[in-house]
Amino acid sequence: MTGKTRTTASGTGTGTDVIVVGSGPTGLLLAGDLATAGVPVTLVEKRPHKISNLSRAFVLHARTLEQLDARGLADDLEAKGQPLSDIRLFGRLSVGLDSLPSRFNHLLVLPQYEVEKALERRAVEAGVRFVYDTEVTGLSQDADGVTLHVRRAGDEPGELRAAHVVGADGMRSAVRQAIGLPFPGKSVIRSVVLADVRLDEKPEQVLTANAVGDAFCFIAPFGDGYYRVIGWHRGRNVPDGTPLDLDEVKEIARLALGRDYGMRDARWMSRFHSDERQAPAYRVGRVFLAGDAAHVHTPAGGQGMNTGMQDAANLSWKLAAVLRGHADPALLDTYQSERHPVGKAVLRSSGGIVRLAMAKHPWTLALRAALTTFLDHVGPARRRAAGRITGIGYAYAAPRGAHALVGKRIPDVTLTTGRLYEALRGGRFVLITPQPYEADGRKDRLTVEHWASGRRTTVLVRPDGYVAWAAEMPDTAQIEAALVSWTGRS
Repeated sequence: MTGKTRTTASGTGTGTDVIVVGSGPTGLLLAGDLATAGVPVTLVEKRPHKISNLSRAFVLHARTLEQLDARGLADDLEAKGQPLSDIRLFGRLSVGLDSLPSRFNHLLVLPQYEVEKALERRAVEAGVRFVYDTEVTGLSQDADGVTLHVRRAGDEPGELRAAHVVGADGMRSAVRQAIGLPFPGKSVIRSVVLADVRLDEKPEQVLTANAVGDAFCFIAPFGDGYYRVIGWHRGRNVPDGTPLDLDEVKEIARLALGRDYGMRDARWMSRFHSDERQAPAYRVGRVFLAGDAAHVHTPAGGQGMNTGMQDAANLSWKLAAVLRGHADPALLDTYQSERHPVGKAVLRSSGGIVRLAMAKHPWTLALRAALTTFLDHVGPARRRAAGRITGIGYAYAAPRGAHALVGKRIPDVTLTTGRLYEALRGGRFVLITPQPYEADGRKDRLTVEHWASGRRTTVLVRPDGYVAWAAEMPDTAQIEAALVSWTGRS
């Protein structure tokens, strides 16, 4: 980028329709979706082009795996990761996942960088334009688009312009700051330690985690002989910049886990704090926030990366539909109404888990014991907890009088041609109907499928796997009216 670089929105000239800022899993999934749908998209990243193996996320949950399956990526990632059939909380509570109503009835232990590699390959193949080593310094927006002010390392300031901008640039989001949104919340845990080490003793579990009154520790494998260790000690509340040595990490592990597994050869160590924050709005005009730019949570439950990727899956098809002229711009408002409540719920659940794990006072210990006993003995409550942690338990609000399926996540049902999530791989709506129906004039945005069973319900599935509309034995006119409402005229 030399001097002032300017890319105009396609509505006013030539160039890109959407600029995505941030090349983590959220930004990569979103950019790849848009490019696959035929929307010109540029991805701006502050870092040089290098996917780091020092990521903090290690867990893919069932709903995220379903979204990746709808993009043809899940099977390869499953082969690289290690499945885990239950989630252990507070030492003795086990939340089983093998009964989840999903093809992915487990969580997958896999470092974030493997997810990023797969999503980046997809984005490159789809035609995403990448601009690395470029920092966002501000933005302005008008009725026609957004001008993003940027500076590339060693270069003059420049501008990029698009119809919309999505900030997926993390907790310290430059996009969020540029649109003036606050990020209310607080630090929940300070002086969390992190180390990537080799171990002399292999842990018995794929994920090893436990908490006592004064310490907790988490160990997960990278798959290359190293393990990620995250720990905390109540009595060691020091600033993030305080030097960290391996002896401190080993001491925390011995307190929380009873042993340190012979930790050695640390290739990276760091100290950080964990916040709970959420932006009051995920949209300001033509600018959107997704992932950690919109919400950050404690690591408990491994929900942060997963929630961000599901934000991206929700927003991408809506932006594509509006930009291609198949939907009213008001559709973009549903991103806030659908995803903000989910972000708030994840803050509550992850925060609740970590506070109970850190319990020390008698009344909080009694509350944890009571909750553990309740979940251990009450199946519906345990299944609800599993649904929330894994993401499959969330549904979106439906209009009054709508069919009971509307707004619900639809599982990977069997169709006459295969599985639903295979049919979703084109990024199109899927109409599942027991009767013949032609998609003439809508084949770029609609796939027509039929139940493998004798079911009589007609269901229109959104590209993100949620039900847009459903009816029992509707006539052709009713189906056409629903298709016009959701996919535009043929």
